[in-house]
Formats: sequence, C-alpha cells, structure tokens
Amino acid sequence: MRKFKALSRREFVKQSSLAGLTAAIAAGVPQTIMASGITMAQKPAILGGKPAWDSVKWPKWPVWNPETDEKQLLEVIRSGVWSRAGVVTQFEKEWAAAVGAKRCLSVVNGTNALVVALNQLNVRGGDEVIVPPYTFISTVSSILSNGAMPVFVDVDPATFQMDPSKIEAKITPRTKAIMVVHILGLPSDMDAIMAIAKKHKLLVVEDACQAHLAEVNKQKVGTIGDAGCFSFQNSKNLPIGEGGAIVSDNDQFMDRCFSYSNLGTPYGTAAGVVGAGSIMQNTKVRFTEYQAAIGIAQLKRLDAETTTRNVNAEFLKSQIKDIPGILPYKMYKNVTRGAFHLFAFRYEKSAFKDLPRAGFLKAMRAEGVPCSSGYIPLNTQPFLKDTFESINYRKMYPKEMLDINIYNEKNKCPLNDKLCAEEAVWFTQNMLLGTKDDMASIAGAIEKVHKNAEKIKKLDY
Repeated sequence: MRKFKALSRREFVKQSSLAGLTAAIAAGVPQTIMASGITMAQKPAILGGKPAWDSVKWPKWPVWNPETDEKQLLEVIRSGVWSRAGVVTQFEKEWAAAVGAKRCLSVVNGTNALVVALNQLNVRGGDEVIVPPYTFISTVSSILSNGAMPVFVDVDPATFQMDPSKIEAKITPRTKAIMVVHILGLPSDMDAIMAIAKKHKLLVVEDACQAHLAEVNKQKVGTIGDAGCFSFQNSKNLPIGEGGAIVSDNDQFMDRCFSYSNLGTPYGTAAGVVGAGSIMQNTKVRFTEYQAAIGIAQLKRLDAETTTRNVNAEFLKSQIKDIPGILPYKMYKNVTRGAFHLFAFRYEKSAFKDLPRAGFLKAMRAEGVPCSSGYIPLNTQPFLKDTFESINYRKMYPKEMLDINIYNEKNKCPLNDKLCAEEAVWFTQNMLLGTKDDMASIAGAIEKVHKNAEKIKKLDY
C-alpha cells in the first residue's frame, strides 16, 4: 500500500493549487483564469481534468492473506468433514466472545438469522413488528416470512436511523417487537428504544448485519436487545461469502434457535425423546466447516480494521463537513464506536447550483471515487402487495389491513423518501481502509465538483 505524508484538506487543496499554478505559468497560461483558486489541475475529471484518484487503487475487498489465512481452511477441506462440526463451534465461540455475548448460533446468512430469531421469539401471523424503511430488504422479508406485519417508522435523516420519537405513535395492540437496524454500521439510539420497549413490554431484535463491533455505551450492538443478528456476506466487514449469526445471553432461546435451524431436532433445553424425531416445525440453515474456517481467519483482523475505519471516517468527516451542501452522518451521544460498513452523507443540491444527485455521483466517479445513492424506500415496494394478496395473509389479517392503499397511507415515511430519492451518498467500507491522503483525495474531489457545479450541470449525464 502506498505511504504518503498525511495532508489536511486545506493543505491538499493548497498544494494542488500551487502545482497547477506553477504548471500553468510555465505553459504561459494567463493567471486570470485561476479565479477562486481553481487551477487547471483542479478541473473536474468529468470536464476533462485529471481525476483526484484512481478507482483501481482503493483497497481490495475481501482481504485474503494465503500465508496467514489458509492453514485451517485447507485442513478442513482435506479432512472431508465439511458439514457442521468442531470448526463451526469454534467460530461461534470466537464470535460470541468478540461481541460480548454468552451464546452464538451461525446460520447460512444474515437473512435467515433474522428469520430464525423472530420465529423463536414467537413472532407470528397477526403480530406487528416496528421497523425502519431505510434498510436492506432482508429486514422486512424476515418479518413477512414469519407471517407478521411490518409497521414502518420514519428516519432521522441526520443519523440515517429510525427516529425513536416516532415509534410510540405506531404501537398498537398487535405490536410484538421492534426491529432495530444499525444501518451503515452506525448504532441506533438504543437507550431511547429500549426504554420504549420496556414501557410497552415489546421484544427488541437488533439487525446488526452491517454493524460488526459497533458499540453503544461501550456495549456491542447485537447484545442489547433480546437477540442480535449479523451478516457475513461478501461485502460485510467480516466477509465469508455468505453467512450469518444470532447472539443472545438467553440459553433457552438459543437452544430453540439451534433446534429450529437444524430440522427441529432436540438440542439442550429444547429437548424431546432421543430418536423420536423433530420436536418443532423447522428449517435447515446450518453453517459449514469451511465457512467457519474463513470466518475465523477474517475475525483475527476485524478489530484493527474497525479502528482504521473509525479513524479515517472521523478524518474524512472533518474534511468535508464545511463544504456547502455536504451533511455528514451524525452519531448519537451514547455511541462509543461505529462499524462504518458505509460512510454516508446527505447531499443538498441547492448548494451545488441545483446539480442533481445523479450528476454529482457521476462527477465523483469520474474522479476515481466510487459512490452510490444507496437504498430505495422499502415501504412502497411491490413485494408487500404481493405478500398481502397471498392466501395465508388473507386468512391471518382483516381485509382493511391488507388494502395496500390504506397500508401505504399509514406507513408513509416522507423523510426517508427524500433521503432515498435526493440526498443519500455512500462510500463503501473498504475505502476507509486507505490512507489519510486517500481521504483527502475524496474531499478534494468533492470540492472540485462543488466549485464547478454550474458547468457540470450543463452536461448530459
């Protein structure tokens, strides 16, 4: 990896300006074209300038070091013992220890971690589960998979999280649980949410699929509610390709999860007569030994990588927060560590000469800075209507609850709609494993786009 002297954003821009000015003077370019400190070197790439960075130079993901990572994996492959056995148990113990939980159960993916956890907390048809609209589809599909009804609570755009002040208005006699999502790897306001849950005697399931090792009050997310669920899909901060985990301190709950995930066979306190067959309705979502071996290797560097992401995220935030129209994420006061699966900020086009977000994103990509607009709203997607029209849902709920027009009206989330349609911008977590100079390059690219927004807006993008 390249090593550079760390530069502040102002130093980065200043040096770029001086270099451009020197080159321009040597070429006989009139200094009058250097208004507002914009030199030819700072001309946006989308307008023919030099990119701020090269997208192929960002840290690759996932990381795999053959010298340190392959020994146990090769042993597993050569053993022929590939189904769940001792290596899976080892991974579960290490992941439980890493997040500070008593127990861990690994499953095939984060989606099924959520499905199993809700199922064994007895969330069923006729129940309602409060959930944010700003999340991956698995959060909501896990609720529907158990026959329950998702009830959407709008976001606090500053934090990208579900707004706790809007939860109680959505609680009804059917409400069984709150599904908290620590989206982007930024913890939700767990103090406020747990207080609401206690007041109304609701279960709390933490979707921590993007929040490995994030903390609230120095306690790892996923261990605060009744159950915590994680994902180890390839893009996640702990990548296995596919994989997931449930954590909890409740032994009986975890035993039931194990049994349910393993064809309903008796396990621990979820016991029946040995050899009598399955004791509960069930599924099969067991983890494999080679997945566990990959996870064990990745876990060895997760804490250090998380620290690097936090340091670089804080530095990048400090460099872009004063650029007009750029509103970086905010953390709740009780957050003691972020995971930064994504670095997010809000984009205000009014400060960029009304350049639409799509134009900003295209200009940033031209600078060699990968970025995206993130999620689209979940609360209005067609899969909800499709589910409500199913025979099972029509048997479990009254007709008025399944009217998609009434449902959409009750579940409007206007702040989330704006966040998704106009404002959100994401950088992926691997970018935060770069250097401070890489972060300065990102900030420099944003400044170039900002200062040339009027010209960029005229392009056909």
